[in-house]
Amino acid sequence: MNPQTIIFIGRSGCGKGTQAKLVEKYIKENDTMGRALDYVEIGAGLREFLKGESYTSKLTKEIYLRSDRQSDYIAIWMWSHQLIEKMTGEEHIIIDGTPRSLTQALVLSDAFNFYERPLNVIYVNISREVAVARLMHRGRSDDSLIQINKRLDWFDTDVVPAIEYFQKRALENPAICNFIEVSGEQEIEKVHADILAQLKVF
Repeated sequence: MNPQTIIFIGRSGCGKGTQAKLVEKYIKENDTMGRALDYVEIGAGLREFLKGESYTSKLTKEIYLRSDRQSDYIAIWMWSHQLIEKMTGEEHIIIDGTPRSLTQALVLSDAFNFYERPLNVIYVNISREVAVARLMHRGRSDDSLIQINKRLDWFDTDVVPAIEYFQKRALENPAICNFIEVSGEQEIEKVHADILAQLKVF
């Protein structure tokens, strides 16, 4: 089995973080080669970056507090510098939380073309209504209805074109892009089973 590159994408509240962790656990338990796994969680990295005192951190925090989508420049830096500094070429890579625009999808594809690694893109699909209900139930301080709807709006305008790009790429060349769409409105275990059935990493 070659090292795998797996990207999770979906609306806020779809459970992509949960599913990414389950796939991480599955790979670690089943990779007989004992390869390392690098889990790149963009949201966690961003929240840590916001604590900084640099000019860039302060501007980024202003965008975050407005519940606007972060600049492609910042989002791409969040994962690209990690790959450049840490990647050995032998590890599995799971990315959670990007791309969030067509520009980011193009750069992500270019990066892994450079590394000669095919992509598994997992789209955990839930309706907007389900996303709102889940996020309101979660009750985080940044989950007011206004902020939630703002994030879901830019999912529709900005993230959907990235999803459509990967769908097209997978149809044109399945050897370099495996696009997997699963319903995130099922039980967690069923979503996980549907992902594994299409992932075929082993």
